[in-house]
This record gives sequence, structure tokens and C-alpha cells, in this order.
Amino acid sequence: MVRVRLPTHLHQYSGGLADVQVDCAAPATLADVLARLDARWPGVRHRLIDEQEGIRRHIRIFVGSAAAAGIEAPVGAGEEVMIVAALSGG
Repeated sequence: MVRVRLPTHLHQYSGGLADVQVDCAAPATLADVLARLDARWPGVRHRLIDEQEGIRRHIRIFVGSAAAAGIEAPVGAGEEVMIVAALSGG
């Protein structure tokens, strides 16, 4: 199981949940975790990943304490994935 922490703007897709558990077979990648999230809540992956299969510019995804460089980042069993959306304002 992998714990995924979702930013507030994705709570509308997760039924209001901020933390969810995703069951992924090991070894897994961030792409696997996001695919499982999208299977459960269609549309989530599109809000995080662009058409070139890259993490959107305003999104940071951490696996454990390290920022993921891309969706092929390894995710171990029991790890935490945290999705962070940029804040802006003026």
C-alpha cells in the first residue's frame, strides 16, 4: 500500500479525502500510483500530468522526502506520495 496525500483542489475528485491508500504491486512507479488513482477517480491524473507525460509545471510530487523528477520515479511499498500544487497571488 502507498499513502497518497492530495492537495485541496483535488478533494472534489476524491470525495473530500485528503489522504488515500493505493494498492500497487511492488516494484511500482509514480505512473502506476497515478494510474490507480485515476482508475478510482477518473480525471485526477489529467490534473497532474500533461500531454507529454510530464508533471505539470504548477505541481510538485514528492515520493518520501524527494521530489519526483518524472512519472517513472520508483515508489516502494509503504512509502508516502505527496502532491503539492503551487500557490499564486499578487
